[in-house]
Amino acid sequence: MTARIFQPAKTAMQSGRARTRGWVLEFPRATRRDVDPLMGWTGSTDMLADEVCLTFDSREEAIAYAERHGLVYDVIEPQARRIQPKSYAANFRWDRIG
Repeated sequence: MTARIFQPAKTAMQSGRARTRGWVLEFPRATRRDVDPLMGWTGSTDMLADEVCLTFDSREEAIAYAERHGLVYDVIEPQARRIQPKSYAANFRWDRIG
């Protein structure tokens, strides 16, 4: 079981970048999710994947924690952010489509 260490991405629902500067250590799912026959809810008995999500201030802290506890881990480096410059005046260009 390999743990993932990554930096979370910005949520698509908000424009802010809160909670994207830290690093997260997550465990993969060991068992599949099952549907409860009575209520129809989806659940599993895998507590590590469902409830344990460790956050760290830096990548080195997350790696040190994984090594200290003997965890096999995989570090996923964040992708560079591409910022497209936009201007309000572009809404009124004469050759604008749409």
